[in-house]
Amino acid sequence: MSSRVLCFVSLLLCIFPAIAFALHLPLTLTHFDANDPSRDPYQILSYLASSSLARAHHLKNPQITATATSDATTTTTTPLFSHSYGGYSISLSFGTPPQILPFVMDTGSDFVWFPCTHRYVCKNCSFSPSSDQNVTIPSFIPKLSSSSRLVGCRNPKCSWVHHTNKTQCDECRNSFTPQNCTQACPPYFLLYGPGTTAGVALSETLNLGDRTVSNFLVGCSIFSSRQPAGIAGFGRGLPSLPTQLKLHKFSYCLISRRFDDSPSSSTLILDSTSDMDRKTNGLIYTPFIKNPIVRGKEAFQVYYYVGLRKITVGGRRVKVPRKFLSPGKNGDGGTIVDSGSTFTFMAHEIFEPLAVEFVKQVKNYSRARDVEVLTGLRPCFDVKDMGKPVELPELRLHFKGGAEIALPLENYFAVVGEGVACLTVVTDGDVGGGKAVVGHSGPAVVLGSFQMQNYYVEYDLRNQRLGLKPQLCI
Repeated sequence: MSSRVLCFVSLLLCIFPAIAFALHLPLTLTHFDANDPSRDPYQILSYLASSSLARAHHLKNPQITATATSDATTTTTTPLFSHSYGGYSISLSFGTPPQILPFVMDTGSDFVWFPCTHRYVCKNCSFSPSSDQNVTIPSFIPKLSSSSRLVGCRNPKCSWVHHTNKTQCDECRNSFTPQNCTQACPPYFLLYGPGTTAGVALSETLNLGDRTVSNFLVGCSIFSSRQPAGIAGFGRGLPSLPTQLKLHKFSYCLISRRFDDSPSSSTLILDSTSDMDRKTNGLIYTPFIKNPIVRGKEAFQVYYYVGLRKITVGGRRVKVPRKFLSPGKNGDGGTIVDSGSTFTFMAHEIFEPLAVEFVKQVKNYSRARDVEVLTGLRPCFDVKDMGKPVELPELRLHFKGGAEIALPLENYFAVVGEGVACLTVVTDGDVGGGKAVVGHSGPAVVLGSFQMQNYYVEYDLRNQRLGLKPQLCI
């Protein structure tokens, strides 16, 4: 990569020209190392529960970025792969010539970054939740790409990285000729729940099938912690992949989590061709809710809020205080959809009546409190040796606009060990013997990917709505 940085570039040159296409990409679930002797099912569920809580804490109390101290119409798809550590990944190609890397798809953030340079370091990034060993992670090598350029301080996209309109450039601000400033955009430092990453912003070429997208803003991370791969932010912000590609909609189908090493993948579709209000056949829709604008918590504007109106268990309405179902002026309350979360999070005031209703209705199974302590999930029920299929109350979510989904049993209960089923919803406070405290600020419900498995999910950005339908995602 050239050592010189970008000088002042006009806004027109920095923003991508409109392109029309739809891209189909494989979407894959990440799995732990099959040879890892520590793959205890209780430990896996405990890890996913704790990481879901940490993710919820980050989403509810976001610190988007801290600046490090520093002086034609087509359709395209891509495979979407699942991962046992809790994410779904896609492969994207950057650079000239292209370098292909995996990225975790994340609708709860809006920045795209990859592991970068031969010196990239990632601490505690093993796929195994019990391993502290560092692992080798594929990295992008800027020196091998003729299209890599550092983003300059006066490039408008520098403000996209740091989510501020204020200049980040001491050298440019103090210069008598700021238009000739050669200072690079300051390094970024990002938080993702328990994970972090830090690096510098690049302008690079993104290769999508037979198309190339020049001047794509992407992060070149030099150091990360607890981030097994790069992140492809699909949120609402300016630097997100959908915004930079000017997508009208994107959709995916999440394959089932079996906690194994299956190479199966489903499909992520990136679509910029849809220019009408026409609905996709078979989908039920609920509108996106207006994002709260809260000073100091600009990340709330990145999330996809939906109007969850009611929750029923076995046909009985769960008594939930109304104030938790809609975002207030201070940003508290409401429901977001987050592909980066594994298990759904619910505020204590929503989760407790939900759990009580399950316990009240489940008469034929005894509580497995020892497993609750081991996994951090509750309630858990002993469902083994019954000689017949497991029967538990239906969980149904009712959304604004009349849309409702009755979740399949495997989407809200996970069977662990020798026949114990645990509710895969987490909450703040003392859960299953844990001490994770999330607090009341921010979204009250975070709908995680576990609850969306084997659902076709469409983000209709042009018409501001979310579409859903059950579908076998293979």
